[in-house]
Amino acid sequence: MPQTKDHNDKQKFTKLYKDIGPYMGLGTQLAVTMVLMFFVGKWLDGELNTFPWLTIIFSFLGGFAAIYNFIKEVLKINDEKKKD
Repeated sequence: MPQTKDHNDKQKFTKLYKDIGPYMGLGTQLAVTMVLMFFVGKWLDGELNTFPWLTIIFSFLGGFAAIYNFIKEVLKINDEKKKD
């Protein structure tokens, strides 16, 4: 029994989302890490009266941590794909 065009389209669509699925949350994770660290620094500045130093420091730490985690996760996902 030949497969219909709809069935083939569904299979392609499913494969596409299976391939890109692991990458979809990485951008959000990167942004949340950076924003969260900014607000932690801002809150600490308010508590310790050190404005703007801790905001700047935590913003940079958040950026570095977010980029490090992003690269680490992409490399891990690519390694898993190579094994499959």
